[in-house]
Amino acid sequence: MTLATIDWIIIVTYFAIALGVGLTFRKRAGSSLDEFFLSGRSLPWWIAGTSMVATSFAADTPLAVTALVARHGIAGNWFWWSFALGGMVTVFVYARLWRRAAVMTDVELVELRYGGKPAAFLRGFRSIYIAFLVNSIIVGWVTAAMLNVLKFTVFSGTEAATGTSDWLIILALFAIVGLYSTLSGLWGVVITDFLQFIVAMGGSIVFAFYCVRHVGGLDALRERLVTSYEGGEQILRFLPDFSAADPWMPLNIFLIMLFVQWWASWYPGSEPGGGGSTVQRMASCRSERDSLLATLWFQLAHYCLRPWPWLLVALTALAVYPDLRELDDPGVGFPMLIRDLAPAGLRGIMLVTFFAAFMSTISTQINWAASYLVGDFYKRFLKPDASEKHLTRVSRLATIGVIVVCIGSSWLMRGIPVDEAWKFLAALGAGTGAVFMLRWFWWRVNAWSEISAMIASLIYFIIVSRYVESNEHRLAIVAALTIPTWLLVTFLTRPENDATLDAFYEKIRPGGAGWKPVAARKPGVDVDQHVVMSFVTAFVATAVVYLTIPGVGLILFGETSRGLIALGGAALCCVSVYKLVHRLGWEGQTQ
Repeated sequence: MTLATIDWIIIVTYFAIALGVGLTFRKRAGSSLDEFFLSGRSLPWWIAGTSMVATSFAADTPLAVTALVARHGIAGNWFWWSFALGGMVTVFVYARLWRRAAVMTDVELVELRYGGKPAAFLRGFRSIYIAFLVNSIIVGWVTAAMLNVLKFTVFSGTEAATGTSDWLIILALFAIVGLYSTLSGLWGVVITDFLQFIVAMGGSIVFAFYCVRHVGGLDALRERLVTSYEGGEQILRFLPDFSAADPWMPLNIFLIMLFVQWWASWYPGSEPGGGGSTVQRMASCRSERDSLLATLWFQLAHYCLRPWPWLLVALTALAVYPDLRELDDPGVGFPMLIRDLAPAGLRGIMLVTFFAAFMSTISTQINWAASYLVGDFYKRFLKPDASEKHLTRVSRLATIGVIVVCIGSSWLMRGIPVDEAWKFLAALGAGTGAVFMLRWFWWRVNAWSEISAMIASLIYFIIVSRYVESNEHRLAIVAALTIPTWLLVTFLTRPENDATLDAFYEKIRPGGAGWKPVAARKPGVDVDQHVVMSFVTAFVATAVVYLTIPGVGLILFGETSRGLIALGGAALCCVSVYKLVHRLGWEGQTQ
């Protein structure tokens, strides 16, 4: 694909703006550890929430959506739609708790919730485990996806397309992102995230419109899909067709996604109860109210605003490339369309869209991983009395170290289908999600609960992987084995001491019957009184998502009456959520 002058102007302008943001916030980010990793805990909800949205839109996301549609039809996206319930539970139950904890990372919570040497070991181990292993896997598949985009567009038909120049492309990508991430800390990340979200969404919408017009409109697209594939009528279904002779998605896979995956598995960005970069953004908010609103905006934008532009491009790829389903990585259909369909100008916009998506995610992952290394390992175990100036210098060095490790993982992971990498990581963390949710509401959970869950899930995953090929089945089996294991360990080990439990209870003020023994000792603590109603609100908010996605699709494909009914139901659920939040008394909360 040849880039015109206008394409290069668009690309160079974008990179100049990104670098300018990094230079602008350099001095502020270097003033303290909180400024570098938490933006001084002063972010308004709309900045923090948009940053969450931008982070979860990476270069891999449109490719993974294309692969899921190619393998299973639109219903294949239940892999990530199923996390909506967990996300809404995070909004209405856990966001306020995280903000009260006032931690810099989710790993820091370990020594707030638990005590003694087991808690110290868990915090140190998780900081290294996540910063290097988990983060490297995430960055690896995101970079591999960006590499595919460039090889199928800019470098199509050149030497780079053969793989001999992969190293140079990867190094160039990280040099660009690393520069402003190292200079500006989280301030530069969140501000560029805000701009990148606008660019990435705008580019996706424009390209989706162009793709649909290329195949003759939505009616023509539907006709080509139904006639081009055996069982093609399943492609456009929001729910899988389990009655079909050859279902594109089997019933057992769907049930695992819908009823097990969202609460059982630790998955970056969709951790049960919150975690990772989501917690970093919540902790960066200026109040509990902003934390809740930021997370709510993230969930609504992530599930209600973004899916259809990607889905329309994925459906067009299936229509234009009939052999796409036969490829090992059908996700490459997305960049192939950019190469074959995009005119001058739109090519530059789409490349900037992918650069924006890539940079927003990678910059977050780099800053997030460095926060573990500095706050949860270096400061905690090596130099607890270090000055803020020293720690900010170490933070920049840690950022560079993370980049170096991520470059290596990106090289190793190139060529792995993105959707399979998603499912692999979800299966790897199966069974740990439950303990992360219960530790807030059940006093009996201790440090050994988390340690045993991590170890058990890893061991079970290695064993199960030898006999089970499907990542969905691996997830269900590993979760079914891991949860009883950590529960058994919990009851075989001593609970946390009263002083640790009391301190946590007084600081976090969790409601519910799970803290009954502690509540008896601390009757004066003003705990949350509406835990059950908070969960009900989360379920109703999830209905907004699960009515909006098909509602928009039905209207797009001409089934206006059914689509309006679905969207009307979503609107009623929105009203119900507002009234429930009013009853919970959060709408005016500022602390």
